[in-house]
Amino acid sequence: MCFLIAILNQMDLTALLELDRLAIASVSPLSKKRYVWERLRASTGRPFVALFGPRGSGKTVLLRQLRAENDAAIYLSADTLDRGTDLFDIAKRLHENYRISALYIDEIHFIPDYARHVKQIFDFLPVAVWFTSSVSLSLTAAGWDLSRRVVRQRLEPFSFREFLWFESDRVYQPLSLADCLRSRIGSEYLAATPAFRRYMVGGLHPFMLGAGADTSLFSGILDTVVSRDIPGFDPSLSAEDINRLHDTVRFIGSSPVDGINYSSVSRNVGITKYKAQRYLEYLERSFILTRVMPAGTNVLQEPKVLMQLPYRLVYQTLDQAIGALREEFFAQAMRHHEQEFRYAKSTRGQKTPDYIVDVDGERTVLEIGGPGKGRTQFKEVEYARKVVLHDTSARDVAPEPGRSVPLHCVGFA
Repeated sequence: MCFLIAILNQMDLTALLELDRLAIASVSPLSKKRYVWERLRASTGRPFVALFGPRGSGKTVLLRQLRAENDAAIYLSADTLDRGTDLFDIAKRLHENYRISALYIDEIHFIPDYARHVKQIFDFLPVAVWFTSSVSLSLTAAGWDLSRRVVRQRLEPFSFREFLWFESDRVYQPLSLADCLRSRIGSEYLAATPAFRRYMVGGLHPFMLGAGADTSLFSGILDTVVSRDIPGFDPSLSAEDINRLHDTVRFIGSSPVDGINYSSVSRNVGITKYKAQRYLEYLERSFILTRVMPAGTNVLQEPKVLMQLPYRLVYQTLDQAIGALREEFFAQAMRHHEQEFRYAKSTRGQKTPDYIVDVDGERTVLEIGGPGKGRTQFKEVEYARKVVLHDTSARDVAPEPGRSVPLHCVGFA
């Protein structure tokens, strides 16, 4: 009996090694690598590395490319493993039988109790672990504290600058937010306007560069996130919860940005306000939504709810969604700049398409795609400078340093 079990275990490992071989072969024709490649490549040994970000942002390809550089490693796709798989046991057998010293695990949130397995590997095996997830995982999940054992690295979709390189081999130097807002912008950056719409409607996701890819694929991604990723992280969610999560995404995607709050979600989806807040938290952790808090201390702290590009187009036409897409592009660009931002409320407490950033100590209001209203009064907000970010793909507006800047130019982080 023991001999039979050993044979079966060996067959399991052989199957995993074959899947690893196929995974590495799939990335061998790819000559380009993401801009974060060198930084990630330098992260070796311990602590372990958690690579997380939206579906379609290129985590799988990047993880396979990293694996391809390490001959003593194996790539595992967690969503192909049996639900009861003991990850520690697999790591132990791979190390003992094949001298594997590194695991590259894709979509680890599909493994129940993943944190316990990773902690055991860290504590008891000379094996390094890289893992990805399409859900922003808590590293203290289920009481297994990984915070001292794992470094989190967020992988965003392409910046506009990176998109231009991958799409058409155009190389641009990074443009800091301060230089973009205050200095004269070079003509080479201004000339990139024609590609901006292609980026906004989905080009920021690497898979859209593939033959035959189009925006219809984002509907399937939404379904996968709500039906598989979120329940994979929280198995306690009921079938009714999953249905209501779908309804929540549909309501937000079909509505104007300024009409979304916990109360409106609660009312239109038919759930409690508490549950609306919980659903939005899950959707944000799954990189479908972005919640932006208001500037000021004596204002109602209700978030502005944006979608991540380009999911709104699943529910609206480009003409219907363009105003919201501009704001969602801005939010994506600020993440690439690693720049904190908040939205401004009008003196009547209404949400505006104006955002507050502190750039080198100077508080600046950025108005997205607007006509330039001059100096505007906001509730609880004082500022030193206001810059209008115009979508020059829709209307040609001459840039004025410190006053008017093409919206796409904040995308050269």
